[in-house]
Amino acid sequence: MRRDYTERGALLETDLAADWRTQFEAWFTDAAGFGLAEPNAMIVSTATPEGRPSARTVLLKEYDERGFVFFTNYHSRKGGELAANPYASLVFPWFPMQRQVLVTGAVERVSRAETEAYFPLRPRGSQLGAWASPQSSVVPDRAAVDDAYAAAEQRFAGEPVPPPEHWGGFRVVPETVEFWQGRSSRLHDRLRFRRTEKELWVVERLAP
Repeated sequence: MRRDYTERGALLETDLAADWRTQFEAWFTDAAGFGLAEPNAMIVSTATPEGRPSARTVLLKEYDERGFVFFTNYHSRKGGELAANPYASLVFPWFPMQRQVLVTGAVERVSRAETEAYFPLRPRGSQLGAWASPQSSVVPDRAAVDDAYAAAEQRFAGEPVPPPEHWGGFRVVPETVEFWQGRSSRLHDRLRFRRTEKELWVVERLAP
């Protein structure tokens, strides 16, 4: 039976797994089972060298004890901002479940081998789109995008589509991972895993 998350529950220290990855896996499994359309959708926030914030929604594609991975055009706005200021925050907004997961940490590029292993798993149209779109650049009109896509179709007709050199993955290496559980009167439960300078993890409760 699916749990009714509209009945706000609690998140106590005794509920947590021993590490953030195991706890995230449990909540991610819950989100997928709940029937959310895109349980792996997350808000990625970056900042310019001047400290101006920017945010967008992308899809989580991999996670393990090293961190959270998404893929993009390295020449995009977020790619440029991460090149200049390699830190980001993530928010998984599982609102119907009264849950959020918030992550902060440094960002690094994944290896080219990881990108090449993932790229063939994408739909062919998305593969071609990676070649066609100068992501975040100003274009004159929609026709310019459609023409570039048609050119990519023609270029790779009948052939596998390789990942462009300007396209690949980023890994957010967590320094904090907060599990947020909604409760009544806005007295929510917020439990945060935080990595210390000695590379140990501690659990902290934050005021709502």
